[in-house]
This record gives sequence, C-alpha cells and structure tokens, in this order.
Amino acid sequence: MTERTILIREARSGLSATARLLDGKAPENIAFLWDYLSSERVIPALHAMWTGPEISCPIPPPHLEGASYARALPAENATLNPQPGDIVLSYVPPRMWGGNPNAIFDIGLFYGPGARLFFPIGWLAGSVVAQVPDEERAGLAEACGAIRRNGACEIVLSRGNGR
Repeated sequence: MTERTILIREARSGLSATARLLDGKAPENIAFLWDYLSSERVIPALHAMWTGPEISCPIPPPHLEGASYARALPAENATLNPQPGDIVLSYVPPRMWGGNPNAIFDIGLFYGPGARLFFPIGWLAGSVVAQVPDEERAGLAEACGAIRRNGACEIVLSRGNGR
C-alpha cells in the first residue's frame, strides 16, 4: 500500500510541504481528514495566539454541513505539546467555546519548539494525525514565520499519495 500524504500550500509565504499520515495511530481522526480532503480545500488560517508556533486552520462550518464524517472525534495519538512538523487535528464539541453552536475542527500546523495545546477554555488534547518529514521542517518553519509576519492567509490542503 502506498503511504498516504497530504499536501499543504500557501502562495505568499512559499509554504509547500508534504505530511505523512500516521495511519494506525489515529484512525478515526485520519479517516475524518482523508474524507474531508476528498477534494482540495482552501481554509482561512492565521498564526495561533495561545498555542505558540502554530498556524491554525479552523475548518469553516459550511465545509462540514451534511458531511457524515463531521462527528465527535476521540483523542487519538493525543498530545498537549506538539512537536515541530506535527499536524494536529483538534476537536471542540458544540457550545464548549463561547457558546458556539457548531463543533470546531481545527488543523494545526506546528513548526517550532515550545508548542502547547492551551486555549482560553483550558488544556485540550489534540490528535497528531500527520508529520512533515525532517528534511522539509526548515522550509515549513521559514514559511510559517512568514505567515506570522504577513497575517491571515488561506492554506490549501489536498490529498497527496494514496488517493
């Protein structure tokens, strides 16, 4: 079987990375992400404020309307301290964050040391679903630093290998 990957791009910063899915470590979370990426997605993103070196890509609720896979996700391959190169899927139940009636699904791109999954609502374990390989992490960090300096952007996510 071909190793499955996701492609991560952002034009202005030059971000172009491939992340390997950690099949077997977070099966329900990876199934969600793989189903979500059945077509290329453009997601509004910004540098996180609470979690440290992270580009946060909250999935817009309209992307999930009527999707059978948009359901509560368990913490799998869970972490509170993502490492550089980790791609983390975080799930927040409806009404937990400020009364928001929608569940929140956030794809976090972690690019540096010292990250923590601490939010205004407290600690929230996320599922490490993929990792950018060592040889691409310097480029990831450089591009994410540019996003931090440039402000909000749009991240393009798509399936790579193993379609």
